[in-house]
This record gives sequence, structure tokens and C-alpha cells, in this order.
Amino acid sequence: MSAAALPRNAGIPLDLSWVESVRVNTSAIERRTATLTKRRSVKKDWQAAWLLKAITMIDLTTLSGDDTPGNVARLCAKARTPLRHDMQSELGLQVGTLHTAAVCVYHARLADAIANLKGTNITVAAVSAGFPAGLSPFPQRIAEIHASVAEGADEIDIVITREHVLRGNWKALYDEVRQMREACGEAHMKAILATGELGTLRNVGKASLVCMMAGADFIKTSTGKETVNATLEVGLVMVRAIREYCQRTDYRVGFKPAGGIRTAKDALNWLILMKEELGDEWLRPDLFRFGASSLLTDIERQLSHYLTGRYAARHHMPMG
Repeated sequence: MSAAALPRNAGIPLDLSWVESVRVNTSAIERRTATLTKRRSVKKDWQAAWLLKAITMIDLTTLSGDDTPGNVARLCAKARTPLRHDMQSELGLQVGTLHTAAVCVYHARLADAIANLKGTNITVAAVSAGFPAGLSPFPQRIAEIHASVAEGADEIDIVITREHVLRGNWKALYDEVRQMREACGEAHMKAILATGELGTLRNVGKASLVCMMAGADFIKTSTGKETVNATLEVGLVMVRAIREYCQRTDYRVGFKPAGGIRTAKDALNWLILMKEELGDEWLRPDLFRFGASSLLTDIERQLSHYLTGRYAARHHMPMG
């Protein structure tokens, strides 16, 4: 189902009393997330099914200073064919139907991604608004969003100003994100919180609410460039903020963990978290994404093991 199939989060006026009421019990959060990592994981047929679902939720990403048209073309080829055709057949899939949710690139490589994904249902996302630090002049950040939308981006991953969160300036954060949402127009906006730089889990919860009030279609953990990126603890705080926001407004906001998610086991932990906290409704690409580059390789190795009983070498499963 396409992202357009769900009503967009229109946002609501900033409610500071709601924001200030946010409380986070860190010990309880840690106990809850420990249940995800310590339990026995799903196995065999069930694991294969979950991993195939995970593939459809990946934003296959390249955000390097040495990105070229060639490596973006290879990434897009991998997005179109994330598993070899023989593996797809053996897994009972109709060959050619499996693909990742999106490809995510810098604005400079946006045209390359769009050209290579023409004729597919794969979304093209651009990181904008001064990614990753978000410290360029605000008019410049807005102009970059406009440029990416004009170029043809389906989604825009923006970054918030961490200072607003650290100083508790929630109106400044709300106004900033609201203007970015307006600049995105019809393109869906993912608000990156850079949670590893927000200081406390309570700040994460507050920032999540403010960004949703301002109209974010997704809230995203990290740029992937911070020292600490996606953790289950910040993820739990964010998805519970999403649940509360939905209960109060009837708007469903998506969630995207990004940075440091490299293994199939990591993916399963996140999928179980989503299922248990938000339900099956959120286990779809228009409400949940993984921001990842190397995750797909490990999933492919696990599915190869499921089919053959052997682990393939990583170089047998290149990215593109």
C-alpha cells in the first residue's frame, strides 16, 4: 500500500501542557527493552517470513561524501532486486515483486536515484535541511527542501535543531518543523530527532510529540552520523509517543529507526517492538521503515541459510 493510502498527519496547535507532562521511567524502559533482546527469537519458516517483511520496509541508504552516480545506480538495482531471482522462487515469491520501500540519498544524488528507479513503486527520499547537523541558515534549509521536492523527491528526511530541545524551546522547534512541513508540500516528511544528542529520554519523548504536533509524517531516531544512533530504549519512548498522539488526534505517524541496525536479529527486535507496542497496523512501509545500508546483506545471508543450511560469504551478496 502506498504512503498516499493513509490520511496524512495534519498536525495540531502546539500544546505545551501536554509536552511538559511527559514523564519517562528509565528503569522501566530498560526492563521492557531487555525482554526483546533476551527472549528466544523466531525461527525457521516464521523467521523467513518476518525477514521478507523487513526487506519491504528498508530505506536503502547511501549518505557518504564519496557517493557517485555509479554507486547510487548499484544501490537502486539492489533496491529493485534485493534477493536473487532463484532465492525468490525458492521462497515461493513471484519473481520481481519483492523490493525495498525506498532509496535514500543526498540531494546531489537525487536525480540519479530517480532515473534508476523510474517505473517502479520504490520511493525516493532525500535528506535535506542541512543534514546531518542542521546548523545551516534556516532560509537555506528551507530552500534545500524546496529544491529536493522540485527535483522529484517523494519523501524528505529533515533534521531538527538539537539546541531547541536541549534548551526546552518547544515553540521554536514547533515553528521550525511546521515551516519545513509546509516546504515539503505533497512530499512526506520524516523528522530526524538525532536522539543520541538530546541528553535524556524525556527530551526524546517531548521532541517526538512536538514534531508530530507540527505535522511530521514520520519521526526518525537518528541521522546515522551520531555517536549513539538507534537504540531500543529511545525507540520505545518514540513509539509510545506515537501511540499517545494517535489516541488523542486519530493521526497515525510513522516511525523510522536508523543508524547501527546491521543484523537480521536487530531487525526482528524492532519488528517485535512495533507489533507489541503499536500492533500489526504499523507493520507496513507507510508506517514503519528501517534506515539502513548493510542490514539487507545480513538478511540475505540468513535467508540463504534458511534455504541451504549454509551461510554464504558476504562478498557473494554484494550491494548491487
